[in-house]
Amino acid sequence: MTTELPRSGLIRDGVHLYPLRVYYEDTDAAGLVYYANHLKFAERARTEMLRVMGFEQERMRHEMGLVFVVRHCTADYRAAARLDDDLTVATRVVAAGGAALDLAQEIRRGETVLVALEFRIAAIGKSGRPQRLPPALKAALASLPAAPRPRPHFRTQLSAVNAQHGH
Repeated sequence: MTTELPRSGLIRDGVHLYPLRVYYEDTDAAGLVYYANHLKFAERARTEMLRVMGFEQERMRHEMGLVFVVRHCTADYRAAARLDDDLTVATRVVAAGGAALDLAQEIRRGETVLVALEFRIAAIGKSGRPQRLPPALKAALASLPAAPRPRPHFRTQLSAVNAQHGH
């Protein structure tokens, strides 16, 4: 699938699809993609999704003083990626609030989901305080069909299991 997509990816059916290949530098001693590199892959995909929508992050920082930071992240590692794998990062907008975005991302090899990620991304200004999303960006995000809400976070699931077993 990677060879079919342009370098910045594309939006298809409300999902941004970003192609990438696994290089030697992405792997660990076992020859598998190092777990933290999946976060880098997801970050690149979010940047390119905004670029495809006409919102370059450096321009927003320079012109509006707006930057994005990760406020919360969960990752569900399901299968390993290896050297030379062609992967696709699929990004869906779950919700766009006043100063935050909830995104669901999957790193896939073909149709196999290797890692499922959930992010809350906060928009902040030069002061480091929350800053509202620009109306044009909010409108562009609203034009995408919203993804269903992700499943509850692991901690919530674990709490429910513990409660059932009297812990």
